[in-house]
Amino acid sequence: MSTAALPPLPCYLNGEFTLLPDAKISVMDRGFIFGDGIYEVIPVYGGRAFRFDQHMARLDRSLGLTRIPNTTSHLQWRDITHKLIASYAQSTGVAVENSDQLVYLQITRGVAMRDHVMPQNLTPTVFAMSNRFVQPSADQFARGVACVSADDFRWQKANIKSISLLGAVFARQISFDAGAMETVMFRDGTLSEAAASNVWVVKDGVVLGTPPDHLVLEGIRYGLLEELCQAQGIPFQLRPISRAEVLQADELLLTSATKEVLAITTLDGQAVGSGTPGPMARALHAAYQRAKAQPTS
Repeated sequence: MSTAALPPLPCYLNGEFTLLPDAKISVMDRGFIFGDGIYEVIPVYGGRAFRFDQHMARLDRSLGLTRIPNTTSHLQWRDITHKLIASYAQSTGVAVENSDQLVYLQITRGVAMRDHVMPQNLTPTVFAMSNRFVQPSADQFARGVACVSADDFRWQKANIKSISLLGAVFARQISFDAGAMETVMFRDGTLSEAAASNVWVVKDGVVLGTPPDHLVLEGIRYGLLEELCQAQGIPFQLRPISRAEVLQADELLLTSATKEVLAITTLDGQAVGSGTPGPMARALHAAYQRAKAQPTS
């Protein structure tokens, strides 16, 4: 897509609201040169940001781990987010209260001459935009999706929500080329996560997840899924999960901002459990719908 073909959607860049085709950064921005930055993606339901405070907490963690100065307060981010939501709804001709969107936030270290060492006293580049929210289809939620597996070849700081996403791009391409939804990855025989999702194992009525550490991004749905399980009396446990346990699972689930709770019904061409979304997938998907009907922001 050429710059001229960019849709005239609202965005925010370094203190100014503008449209995507008009937003410009320096070619020496370290986000462009090194992928030296972090990001967040906040789902918006009915014009209201979902789990906003949790996304802000993770943004703070990523900034701290990358040593990028935090120049935008949570209150400022909330104001920016609300204005983008309203502008996007207006640009699409949909009432705000009926508008589902994805708000993307990005902060890079800033502009400097190329040097691997982190320069001091830079002004971070702060960018945000809102875009359409493409969710799995009703059929995918009802029937589940196919996934493939691969070794986790990405870097060992997956807990940072970094814009350096070439590893994730390659991982997702594996499943795309196979006609599958996601690539479920293993590191040294232990489940890590998918290319752009967290992965959950259901066995004997227990929802199991990989403990978040430097090898796994703690998705916002980590806390939400635990809350949903607790509310319904479903046992929930975080611990290392072997490849054999994944292959013998009663159910496998994907969670992410865009996928919500989605059942994996085949992995590497083999049926997972009955080959259809199981009772946990159905219960947690329904609970998620109830939770998003009462957004937290």
